[in-house]
Amino acid sequence: MAKSRVTFNKKEKEKKRQRKKKEKEEKKEARKANSSKGAGLDDMIAYVDAEGNITDSPPDPEKFKEVEAENIEISVSKNLESDEEPAQRTGKVSFFNSSKGYGFIEDGNTKERIFVHVSGLLEEVQENDLVSFETEKTPKGMSAIEVKRVEKE
Repeated sequence: MAKSRVTFNKKEKEKKRQRKKKEKEEKKEARKANSSKGAGLDDMIAYVDAEGNITDSPPDPEKFKEVEAENIEISVSKNLESDEEPAQRTGKVSFFNSSKGYGFIEDGNTKERIFVHVSGLLEEVQENDLVSFETEKTPKGMSAIEVKRVEKE
């Protein structure tokens, strides 16, 4: 008689594969049973209450507040007045490298150091010159433009 070619290890692997297949099928059936697919629209709607919490019950119509469209402000900064800076500022050139074409101005009021490039100059400046200037916002911070010397008072 010939010996069977199916070994013990092959039998165990086949049993394990059949077990995994059965578990996968059971999980699939459980998902189908618990699925909310095809449920009504009312089951899928969520509401937001007055405090901003998400609920499944609709809000009470008696608690609604009437709002006029003219009173709604969109994309308006509340600190608009405080963000504006004076158009003309004065300061002292604390550092300027004419060979590289840049330097820094120390603002007279805030003592803030503001970058200045030779392209923003109206007149040539040197270190310790008193200057008047305007500022512009750049990707790297504030930069001085329209820089000109002022006479000492």
